[in-house]
Amino acid sequence: MTQTAAPQTPADVRPWPALFALVIGFFMILVDLTIVTVATPTLIDKLDASVNQVVWVSSAYMLAYAVPVLITGRLGDRFGSKYLYLTGLTVFTLASLWCGLTGTIEMLIIARIVQGLGASMMTPQTMAIITRIFPQADRGKAMAVWGATAGVAMVVGPIAGGVLTDGLGWEWIFFVNVPVGVVAFVMAVLLVPALPTHEHKFDWLGVALSGVGLFLLAFGIQEGHEHHWEPWILTMIIGGVVMLTAFVYWQAKNKNEPLVPLGLFKDRNFSVSNAAITAMGAVGASMGYPLMLWAQAVRGYSPTRAALLMVPMAVMSILLAKQVGGLTDRLHPRQIMGFGFAASFVGMLTLALQLKPDANIWLLCVSMVVIGIGNAFIWAPTAATATRNLPMHLAGAGSGVYNATRQVGSVMGSAAIAVIMDARISHHFAELGSNVQVHGEAGAQQIKDPHVADLFSQAMSDAVWLPVLLFVIGFVAVMFYERPQHTGFAAAPGAVPAEAHSLD
Repeated sequence: MTQTAAPQTPADVRPWPALFALVIGFFMILVDLTIVTVATPTLIDKLDASVNQVVWVSSAYMLAYAVPVLITGRLGDRFGSKYLYLTGLTVFTLASLWCGLTGTIEMLIIARIVQGLGASMMTPQTMAIITRIFPQADRGKAMAVWGATAGVAMVVGPIAGGVLTDGLGWEWIFFVNVPVGVVAFVMAVLLVPALPTHEHKFDWLGVALSGVGLFLLAFGIQEGHEHHWEPWILTMIIGGVVMLTAFVYWQAKNKNEPLVPLGLFKDRNFSVSNAAITAMGAVGASMGYPLMLWAQAVRGYSPTRAALLMVPMAVMSILLAKQVGGLTDRLHPRQIMGFGFAASFVGMLTLALQLKPDANIWLLCVSMVVIGIGNAFIWAPTAATATRNLPMHLAGAGSGVYNATRQVGSVMGSAAIAVIMDARISHHFAELGSNVQVHGEAGAQQIKDPHVADLFSQAMSDAVWLPVLLFVIGFVAVMFYERPQHTGFAAAPGAVPAEAHSLD
């Protein structure tokens, strides 16, 4: 592969205003990963949909977001990160308008696919531009802002969804993106620099293998229980695994310019960060569904009141973001992220045990506070540590892989929580036979029968054990962090540049 030294940052580029312009668009597309969760009961009622169909509204977005994100990082290097970001922002904003105007669950899913394609064009550009315009001494702080934005967006999404659904209608969880998208577009045009481009060869076979494999795997998992794990479902899952295995093999054999330079994973911290962020992506996509369904169907909360349950988590993530960002250059990453995953595990475990019809809401909020504290020690430090040791010429590829793995985690988490909720509802409601409409009981109206409410609570409590397990996986992964071998983002002027460290 031909290596091109990173271009010098023009003297007139103002990195911090550019960062904040990018963060607006980045925040918006990440909010849309979780904004649908609190509106799930409303969408079930208004669009006559099942729980599984509404989860597909998020899954379709995540799939369309995840599949192209590896190639869009390279497209940004080739055609200009700023211009691809603006193109993606335009697609995303127009698709958001389409989402709000739809009247059927099927059309909403299609519109969300287009929205996801726009998001996939934007995300890699944000991380790559930050890496290229900030001097090494400030890059850690900038990446901390970027990472914190991701963490806060994942918990703000349900809150915004609740307020908008309750106050203006479910359509406004999408309409709100239109004015925000216009503001983000104008700011990006004015504040984000147009950086030099690089020639790239595009691994279209890699795109096909990864895209088909991920779709087959996600579709098979999410639809498995509903179709009783029929042979064709199992065939899809096996086919997805085979395609993804073939993708990894092709990346190893491709000597031109692979979609995923496997040399990236020679850096242990990059590999560990990808494992950690995959777990976090799955948590972010999965934890909101059972909690929001329980709050509205069992406790009878409005979407806004249900969404307020997420506020303690969001507040702690926001309050601690700056302090935790300052620890990234001083403490071993194992200490920071290890504490984060341990705290999040404790909070999520106590949350799972509390989801009962007579749960004490104040104690539940304490659990959310603990989860928020843990999340603050995960999102930003993981983003900063992931690319800390990477050479500059792999910035685009590294950011693409990191964002792709987070999205793959989101896709798998969304698919898994759908099948787990469906399975646990069917299990607990089996004793009722055909006397109750299971999907109807998960709609926007409160369940009146105390026994049915108890059964539904048990099902949602069971489902929350998925994010509990994911935090355990993340904790185990971050135990393999090592202390950065060179200063990376915190390098002082005159330090050895990142380009000198080759991973090829």
